[in-house]
Amino acid sequence: MSGGLKRQLGLLDATTINFGTTIGSGIFIVPASIALAMPATGPILLVWLVGGLISLLGALCIAELGAAYPESGGMVVHLREAWGPVWGYLYGWTTAVVINPASIAAIAVAFATYTGHFLPLTGPGVRAVAVASIAVLTAINCVSLRTGANTQNGLTLLKTALLSGLVVVSFLLPGGSPTHLRPFWPAGQGSLVAPFGIALVAVLWAYDGWIEVTYVGGEVKDPGRIVPRAIAISTVLAIVLYALVTLAFLYVLTPAGTATSTVPASDAARVTLGPIGAGLVALAIMVSTFGANNGIIFTAARIPWAMAQQGVFLRSVGRLHPRRGTPVTALVHQAIVASALALSGTYDQLITYVVFASWVFYALGAGAVLRLRRTQPHLERPYRAWGYPVTPLLFIAFALLLVGLAIADTPREAAVGAGLIVAGLGPYAVWRRRSAS
Repeated sequence: MSGGLKRQLGLLDATTINFGTTIGSGIFIVPASIALAMPATGPILLVWLVGGLISLLGALCIAELGAAYPESGGMVVHLREAWGPVWGYLYGWTTAVVINPASIAAIAVAFATYTGHFLPLTGPGVRAVAVASIAVLTAINCVSLRTGANTQNGLTLLKTALLSGLVVVSFLLPGGSPTHLRPFWPAGQGSLVAPFGIALVAVLWAYDGWIEVTYVGGEVKDPGRIVPRAIAISTVLAIVLYALVTLAFLYVLTPAGTATSTVPASDAARVTLGPIGAGLVALAIMVSTFGANNGIIFTAARIPWAMAQQGVFLRSVGRLHPRRGTPVTALVHQAIVASALALSGTYDQLITYVVFASWVFYALGAGAVLRLRRTQPHLERPYRAWGYPVTPLLFIAFALLLVGLAIADTPREAAVGAGLIVAGLGPYAVWRRRSAS
């Protein structure tokens, strides 16, 4: 059921949604924190590979669900079918009310901050640019599905070209050296288990985004074929790009230099390109964050829309524009909340509170593959998760480990986050009674 949404998205559209949303600002920041934990080339590249493979395990699981239930809303639908309506609702509540608006606000502020490289912006100016960027992207996605998809395609191709250019100049222009990649493996450091775990958490956050295309499952042509391919292709592309960009930083700055840099991309570009390098990196980050936010705004609005279709969210959010066929009300509602968070500066705190919840729901999503194979063996599955049942079991183990680490490191924030999630049960009861009457 697509609820009136039209299936217009092809393989390129679906792939750029996932890939373009995954590649945001993380690649410009995370390499430094990884190098700080493990100052050697081998472990740094290995953690990107391991994080990518874990993400791929989850992607393969969600791909089976997305192909079997090609509806907009993603895991709102998957968890409902596997675990019951309240679990689909709680996922939707957490992502639609807290995580996605806070993420949009945070990325918009990052975009505005780097706009300050070219324009003289103060604090209020940065917030104003952030809100303006949210408004522009929301308007684009209100026009039509095709307009939003074409914007995503163009921004994703542009950011890929800019990042690829940074990689090429790092290896071809003077400043880098193969000797800078030493040491390849740390000598006499002892066990790498603890620092590897710390680095892996950062890497997994950077890979987050591989689920986005399932939110628009009701608008993908031939979803049984396209959704799994788009998820797999985009995740593999992200692994390759992250590894190449990180290797380029190490080639120019050395592992130790990368570890001590707060802006490794800018520092590496400054070595190879001089003063113009900082401007190029600022432009790359602006394009990258703007494109990532377009992907989130485009897809995330389909979650509250799907919830409203099920009668467990504001009725108005479930409307489509009569002529354009886009969920305009859901998009505008999302923009208002995200803009308010950008202006108030509370988005980082909200993300800290509930970001661990994403991995709780990811674990439930992988568990849904196992449960539905047992409870609905005759369900049409155009794609079946490769490596089943090992794939979902391994991913569940990694997801729960990540959740456990988050709770152990920040127990207060995790408790507040759990409270925010449970708070959604009150509105759920009201909306259920209303829809039943």
